[in-house]
Amino acid sequence: MNGPSKSRFPEENDLVVSTPRRIAKLPCTLTFKGVTIPSLLTQAESDTCRMRSLLQGKKSKTTLSFVLVALFLILNEQDFLPCLVDAKSNVYIVYMGKRQHDDPELASNSHHEMLATALGSKEASVESMVYSYKHSFSGFAAKMTETQAQRVSELPGVVQVIPNRLHELQTTRSWDYLGLSSQSPTNLLHETKMGDGIIIGLLDTGIWPEAEVFRDEGLGPIPTKWKGVCESGELFNATKSCNRKLIGARYFIKGLEAEYGQPYNATENHEYLSPRGGLQHGTHTSTIAAGSLVANASYNGLAFGTVRGGAPQARLAMYKVCWNLQDGGACTSADMLKAFDVAIDDGVDVLSLSIASAIPLFSDVDMRDGIPIGSFHAVAKGITVVCAAGNAGPGTQTVENTAPWVLTVAASTIDRSFPTLIKLGNNETIMGQAMFTGKDTGFTSLMYPEVSDLQNHRACESLLPNDTSMARNVVLCFTSDGSHLSMLDAETAVRKAGGVGVIVAKSPTANLASCSSNFPCVQVTFDIGTQILFYIRSTRYPQVRLSPSKTHVGKPVSTNVAYFSSRGPSSIAPAILKPDIAAPGVKILAAVSPSDKKMNNAFAFLSGTSMATPHVSGIVALVKSLHSDWSPAAIKSAIVTTAWKTDPSGEPIFAEGEPMKIADPFDFGGGIVNPNSVADPGLIYDMDTMDYIHYLCAMGYNNSVISQLTEQRTSCPRKQPSILDVNLPSITIPSLTKSTTLTRTVTNVGAVNSVYKALIEPPLGITIAVHPDNLIFNSTIKTITFTVIISTAHQVSTGYLFGSLTWTDGVHHVRSPISVRTEIIEYYISDG
Repeated sequence: MNGPSKSRFPEENDLVVSTPRRIAKLPCTLTFKGVTIPSLLTQAESDTCRMRSLLQGKKSKTTLSFVLVALFLILNEQDFLPCLVDAKSNVYIVYMGKRQHDDPELASNSHHEMLATALGSKEASVESMVYSYKHSFSGFAAKMTETQAQRVSELPGVVQVIPNRLHELQTTRSWDYLGLSSQSPTNLLHETKMGDGIIIGLLDTGIWPEAEVFRDEGLGPIPTKWKGVCESGELFNATKSCNRKLIGARYFIKGLEAEYGQPYNATENHEYLSPRGGLQHGTHTSTIAAGSLVANASYNGLAFGTVRGGAPQARLAMYKVCWNLQDGGACTSADMLKAFDVAIDDGVDVLSLSIASAIPLFSDVDMRDGIPIGSFHAVAKGITVVCAAGNAGPGTQTVENTAPWVLTVAASTIDRSFPTLIKLGNNETIMGQAMFTGKDTGFTSLMYPEVSDLQNHRACESLLPNDTSMARNVVLCFTSDGSHLSMLDAETAVRKAGGVGVIVAKSPTANLASCSSNFPCVQVTFDIGTQILFYIRSTRYPQVRLSPSKTHVGKPVSTNVAYFSSRGPSSIAPAILKPDIAAPGVKILAAVSPSDKKMNNAFAFLSGTSMATPHVSGIVALVKSLHSDWSPAAIKSAIVTTAWKTDPSGEPIFAEGEPMKIADPFDFGGGIVNPNSVADPGLIYDMDTMDYIHYLCAMGYNNSVISQLTEQRTSCPRKQPSILDVNLPSITIPSLTKSTTLTRTVTNVGAVNSVYKALIEPPLGITIAVHPDNLIFNSTIKTITFTVIISTAHQVSTGYLFGSLTWTDGVHHVRSPISVRTEIIEYYISDG
């Protein structure tokens, strides 16, 4: 947003009060930088001013200045003494977007100057100014009346004027949605002292250390176990950039340079040869995992609240392995493996990787994919590795990061939406969804680019930037593409053609596109789009008015698995359930790198399994703080078996797709992560290196490669072990042809003397028996192995059907999702 005009007027920086000569102390107008505006006077005072202006031969100008907070004056027969009006003054936040000054002191001075313009003196400005926002974004908080605040909201350069409220501390939603309110004294957040002492390492695109979310106020000394370093580099001074929050930062690029055979051109790629992130991704994910609390955060006024991470007292270590290359992040296996190697030695407790390779996947033991191998070594050292499931959904078998030793995270929505009013020329009002923060369009022409039946229909993707018919119109288009890319394509074409907005009709998804320069792009469903089209075709001059988006939290917004979130089953090992869990990953507000020109804000919404992953990483940090002796498998088991199968209010969870359907384990694993139950799961399905060797042998990998991976001489049994016996907190049978028996082992981490009973919800047509069906634990029996016998009544091959096995003691409900596909072998008789 731009500030006051830079036109060259005399005495540009001086405050000029224009008054009629005979009443020297009653200001009728205020002038700032050559722009004259009316003072906020009573009706009688305004009339007096207008009369005297006419007597003087002057016209009252109505041009508005940047910020106006004027004092009312009352007229006394003898003197003209200024006094505040009787109207109540409250604190309002004037938000102006991107900083106009790199120097915080200059920014602060400009805010005071603007306020002094309105109040009439620097002294009054000092008294009324509450805060000057000068580091991450531009704006200020000041005391104003409601009328004054309304006037300010209409001034050039002001994005939004927000009333100051007494808020309970909350993230701009996702953490409160998950039940981790920083105001509750009883949840996991406070039981673990917000993750204090835990170190989260991120392999990502680097970090912007000056972001407020990485300040270290209130943090104690750096944990003594930390052996890492803060590495200096381009625009990254280790002494200044790191602190007790960001305790480590390194960068790895030799693998990328070797791949391309030439030095990396940081200038050309808008990057930094240092841990500093040119891309916003790493700063965003770091914020979600462990950012400190920052109040009054928003994206141009949307989702106003307090941004923080899941473990706000945990420490961060950034390992920059991904680099901006051709407008995307490039990360090589060589660099990632080196980062794993260093991070393990540095002493991290959790590793968060919002990175995934593409389908088709490499095997678990193939060095070309650095994640399975690097993560195996980390897990062997007790470090939980949390990975993104990928953004290749909603097709089946698209899930990535499928190794059983990592925690693979799908993306889900939260109960927040951004309703946007669409008012048609016939006075019918329709609700769309957008992230439109510009000004109300007013009524403007609305069109649909009709074509002959002999031509291809005009989908959003096929709109042309040289189509002059779209100029000065809001354009309606339809798309069958469920992703947000079609909306961005339509926005680009319409904007370049001179259009003033676009309404995109598409299959319902929660992921929205934030269009450039506050260009209005509104998303509606096909039925609403058809309704708008019927209106267009019913009138000669169709019109529409698009209003700025609002923020809505809570019911009736439902929870869904995101359209883009990659789905199971695993293409490498279908018997290993992936993803493991789902977490919020749609329209998540967090800090970004201000160097990214696309992000005109200190905070931005991003969507992806990249955003879901650090949510789980933050929760893992809290659990590690409470249960330092739990293995990565134990933590994973607790997360999977305690997950929500419905949303927090008990409503069903759907999976976005074509069509939308009730979510199943291949969409969200165990369900939506439920942080407050993770710390007390009752039972866990634990694993160690020997269990992972069992898996590797079951996969048929040879002894040599397994020995190389595990760093111990390994010899698989002559009879290949069953992959169904890997001690996972889930059961997946991709090919059930006859009665099958598998085993699981559970460990009691609850009350010493406990009795658990099996509750079975079998998939349709599937019979399940558990032996024993009661588990009795005491001081000497802490671990019990049980068998599960599964058979099918189907006489034809089926798709996957779903059920569950739950162990309960009346307090805990340890639920394992079950996925079974019946496959009847077809026999063919040769003709010859």
